[in-house]
Amino acid sequence: MTILLVDDEPALTNPLSRLLTREGYTVDVATDGRLGARLASEGNYNLLILDWMLPHVTGLQICQQVRDRGDSTPVLFLTAKDTLDDRVIGLDAGADDYLVKPFELRELLARVRALLRRVQTVDPSPTVSKLQVDDLELDLGNQLAHVHGKSIELSEKETQLLGYLMQHSGQVLTHSQIQAHLWGQNSAPSSNVLAALVRLLRRKIELPGSPELIQTVYGKGYRIGGRG
Repeated sequence: MTILLVDDEPALTNPLSRLLTREGYTVDVATDGRLGARLASEGNYNLLILDWMLPHVTGLQICQQVRDRGDSTPVLFLTAKDTLDDRVIGLDAGADDYLVKPFELRELLARVRALLRRVQTVDPSPTVSKLQVDDLELDLGNQLAHVHGKSIELSEKETQLLGYLMQHSGQVLTHSQIQAHLWGQNSAPSSNVLAALVRLLRRKIELPGSPELIQTVYGKGYRIGGRG
């Protein structure tokens, strides 16, 4: 497994790269965004670990460039940005997970293992290719939602979330159930990542003036369909 680590703080990259190497990973390090973007485009990495704020090219821009090429390599952001809106922006750029500085190295290792496990266990051929709840349709294979005749492109994580909710239409899915489905039983993301993902998905599929499609059941989780 090969990891690209892009961060401009040697006090972080030096011990982190040594730790990842001791864990058996091959690690390339870039200390500015321009080099990080070039390595990300040229290398065949299993995981990208990106600082958000970088010289020349930001981690956010690197992530967007990777996704624009159709590259689904997992991306883990390391950043001091901790607001819900920041998380929405990061997820919208295509990030898979988000770890706020300062963090424990053992937590980062757990997230690295979880992301790399998902790379190894992805099933490229879902048994159900299309779902429908009321006026909402989801094409899982093409990552497209259709609402009132409008086609909306979704990220892989948005597609997984929406598909999970639609497969359990009318049922309240708890936060822990959704997190386990999207990120694995023992690798829940840092706080607010699920809320940010739901907010981002709502912005895409819920039209202004129309009834909400994803319902929040406060203190429990989320539901699609079966209102009342």
